Amino acid sequence: MARLLALFIGLALLGFVAAQADLAEVWSAMTGIGLLGILAVLAIFMAAFLVDSASWQLMLPSARLDLAWLMRLTKVRAVGEALNIVVPAGSLGGEPAKAWLLKRLYGIGYREAGASLIIAKTVNLLALIAFCTAGLVLMWREPRLSDAFRTTAAAGLGVLALGVFGFYAVQHGRAASRLARLVARWRFAAALERFLEHIHDVDDRFAAFYGARRGRFALALGLALVNWVINMAELYAILWVLGQPITWAEAWAIETAAQLVRAGAFFIPGSLGASEAVMVLIFDALNGRPALGLAVALIRRGREIVWIAWGLALGWRYSVTPAALPTGAAKPPEGKADQP
Repeated sequence: MARLLALFIGLALLGFVAAQADLAEVWSAMTGIGLLGILAVLAIFMAAFLVDSASWQLMLPSARLDLAWLMRLTKVRAVGEALNIVVPAGSLGGEPAKAWLLKRLYGIGYREAGASLIIAKTVNLLALIAFCTAGLVLMWREPRLSDAFRTTAAAGLGVLALGVFGFYAVQHGRAASRLARLVARWRFAAALERFLEHIHDVDDRFAAFYGARRGRFALALGLALVNWVINMAELYAILWVLGQPITWAEAWAIETAAQLVRAGAFFIPGSLGASEAVMVLIFDALNGRPALGLAVALIRRGREIVWIAWGLALGWRYSVTPAALPTGAAKPPEGKADQP
């Protein structure tokens, strides 16, 4: 119910933003992208999606580092991300779907899949902090942005960084296992034995990735940062195609603001309304053309709809496909047999 309420809030915010805009100007800007522009935007977004999938691939010991597995994981991510946006439960629908598909189609156990998804989210957010830190520096060098706007962005980044580094510290410091050992001393702990075993196993996987596989961790973090840079390049390309070119510094600052708002509006499905509102505000501040900001936001929303449709189509196909371990599927590393 809370998620549905958040969706209605997002729709109301989107309606308010649209009501304040010159819709004729918005439509004129959007239609200027053309077919080649649409294809270019989709291609850039696909590149970002592949890079992000490659980052996740490094976190799955059972997945070989080859093109075949990259494409498998890209499709699984497409299904999960589509569900993250359209299902009222948000990530409670998309992330378990990814784990379920990995188990059903490729024999990767839930523990390994679950740990990889948590690590992937952490690495992605760590890279976002690095990206937004550079963007914030560019914001402070932009005189057209108000002090209130820049201060709000800095505060938002600070809160995000505090939460993400805390989440990383919990994983790296095996906090869950420490808590499990305390619980194990209680009289009723025997009933939780299997649950506590899961906690220790997942913590072992965190420690292995952050400690024993530091090279993979560094590469995954680098790829996640490249993903954010490609998203910024998509914004730059959209405005170039629309005949409204901006500098790379401006694109970085705009993308930083957009991503900070998306992170803060995580409770709204797809950050609906919030993403559009921040684009209107920042374009109004930079060039006095809020309609252009809304046009850019709607173009990006359009490619998101295409991606959702693809992900849902894949999900439907997988749901009617008999479960079978494909030829050449990876097996858990020796001594690390996974359990459902």
